[in-house]
Amino acid sequence: MAHEGQDRMRLGLDVTGEYDLSKARTKEDLQRIGRMLDDRPPELEGQSIGLWNAAQYLKVRTRDGGVGYLVANEVQRAFEERRGPRNIVLKARQMGLTTWVAARFFLRTITHEGMLTLQVAHTQQAAEEIFRIVHRFYSWLPAELRVGTLKTSRANVRQLVFPALDAQYRVESAADRNAGRGLTVQNLHCSELARWPGDAAETLAGLRAALAPGAEMILESTPDGVAGCFHDEWLRAPETGLVQHFFPWWKEAKYVRKPVDTATYTDEERMLAEREGLTPEQIGFRREMRANFGKLARQEYAEDPDTCFRMSGECYFEAEVLERGLKAAVPALNTEQNGNLEIWLPPVPGKEYLIAVDPAGGGSDGDYTVMEVLDLEKGLQCAEYAGHVSQLEQARAAARLAVHYNQAELVVERNNHGHGVVAFLRSDCNYHRLYESGPQTGWLTTAGNKMEMVSLLAAVLYKAAGGFPSAKFWNECRTFVRQPNGGVGAQSGAHDDRVMAMAIGLTVRKERLGTWQ
Repeated sequence: MAHEGQDRMRLGLDVTGEYDLSKARTKEDLQRIGRMLDDRPPELEGQSIGLWNAAQYLKVRTRDGGVGYLVANEVQRAFEERRGPRNIVLKARQMGLTTWVAARFFLRTITHEGMLTLQVAHTQQAAEEIFRIVHRFYSWLPAELRVGTLKTSRANVRQLVFPALDAQYRVESAADRNAGRGLTVQNLHCSELARWPGDAAETLAGLRAALAPGAEMILESTPDGVAGCFHDEWLRAPETGLVQHFFPWWKEAKYVRKPVDTATYTDEERMLAEREGLTPEQIGFRREMRANFGKLARQEYAEDPDTCFRMSGECYFEAEVLERGLKAAVPALNTEQNGNLEIWLPPVPGKEYLIAVDPAGGGSDGDYTVMEVLDLEKGLQCAEYAGHVSQLEQARAAARLAVHYNQAELVVERNNHGHGVVAFLRSDCNYHRLYESGPQTGWLTTAGNKMEMVSLLAAVLYKAAGGFPSAKFWNECRTFVRQPNGGVGAQSGAHDDRVMAMAIGLTVRKERLGTWQ
């Protein structure tokens, strides 16, 4: 990331003052450079002007305790290549992303008028460390800038203020629930979001409300368990427009140890090395981390964006089954209805299907309405619907899906909102192939039958984990836990709509066939 002994022309480039930060003398000069930070002129050989200026003028602590220029590493460059206005970063430990985001936002702050940058760390200690990084950037700027246009009026309480630009850089702690309130923020970095104290979702909502139009936001963290604010933001990123960035541990060059004899590789190590091009030195590092961290190694040194989220110790389903299912999950063949419907196996003429429906209230928050489409004969998951829609739209979506899958039987859970969905299916949609139990239409989940339903689901998953291709379904299974009162359900902050819809579908399938296998 940083290298000493390099002067300002160490990249071997003969640049003019057009975008050279040290040549800026006025506010207008800085603003001109600010408008070009993301440009990539030919003489910079593919790197941006922001990357170039960081490597010329911003200094950081090196691993040996010295000070060197910030030359972007592989992870930092990869982030720059795909970065959008809204981003979420899932990463292994110590990849240098916090330092790079600080550098990027620092350059934006000192080259734009009226810009306010806010970095929010998970602890006060972490906030102080980030501010030391930022203050070091400032301290090593050319003296003519620090005594001229970029002279500060305040450089304390984790804040830099640049009066000539009416700009400021602030670093705060997420422990302060009022962080960001009353501000208008152009650059927001939420660091280690998975480890924020208190109600992280509420704190983040307040920060989002402070964002100016066109603001840049980066949510970044190592994983820390399933459920919680960061996990939810990661899973919802395709819906919310966040650009996802995942960086496994082997993207960091320093993660190597004594080489391992390839003849001693386990099957898992051999497959990983072949797939990712890992060296014996990297496998040596992996073995050491697994020995030191045990089960936490998958969290601290992430290898994939699913299993790195540590499973709850009270998870109802077997860990090995969930890992097998996640590995077998595949992207949908088709995605329809604004992304709410994912299809893996289209309907086959003459085949019989069953659709389990777990209705919800329809608001944009809270539970999803979920529909799971099952091949009645084989029990395979064919399609999955999940959305926040009104009861009428739930009924219409269910009817369309049922007609598409050969007039499938609809099994609607009649608890709570289900009565309204059933009524709309009959009156508005004119769909009548509905599951009935005695005189009642729809499935009723009770305290008495819930454990039997989820036990059946657990048995089916153990027997045929590969029959369920939805990664979202498997991730819900990971947060389905045993509760202190002896019951089961979603972990706090998580959802179990897919789990319960699948349990309903498999239970009714067993009724229809007389067997669950």
